[in-house]
Amino acid sequence: MNIEKELQKRSESKCELCGASDELTVYGIPPVTSSNPDNSILLCSNCHSQIETPENVDINHWRCLNDSMWSQIPAVQVMAWRMLTRLSAEGWPQDLLDMLYLDEETLDWAKANGDGADDDDDEIKHIDSNGNVLQAGDTVVLIKDLNVKGGGFTAKRGTAVRNISLVHDNPEHIEGKVDGQHIVILTQYVKK
Repeated sequence: MNIEKELQKRSESKCELCGASDELTVYGIPPVTSSNPDNSILLCSNCHSQIETPENVDINHWRCLNDSMWSQIPAVQVMAWRMLTRLSAEGWPQDLLDMLYLDEETLDWAKANGDGADDDDDEIKHIDSNGNVLQAGDTVVLIKDLNVKGGGFTAKRGTAVRNISLVHDNPEHIEGKVDGQHIVILTQYVKK
């Protein structure tokens, strides 16, 4: 039996990440030395194209990982972990990632593609005034009064900003709500 037939049988002819049943292809989970059902999954064209071209990711499509991350198949767990890690700055993927348990061998495999903590040098880090790494969803406190441009008010020192989001392309900026208004804040003016 060839790999595709084995994967179709295993997945009931559905994408193993989102459950779609059209345009399915075999995807070998990198780093692949030789393709076999243990290191491959069946993907729809939508999941496949978004995995291969991260700039085209539709964040809402990946809400399907809420179900597929619980798969008993290690290859599916690895791809779910990698996609949740890639999207973790969005907030909800980080929540799912916090719930996902992978045994040590599967976690090592998941990190082997460069999406994990082993590749921290290339990753943008948001650091607060005390040198702590900020994560999406954290609560921070302002350490100085900040004039909010265009907002017509001053955000006072000591104000807690809950459930922050990170600005992906700038490690010095975070976003959050102060007095009901969504603002951008410099990381040097906050502490965790």
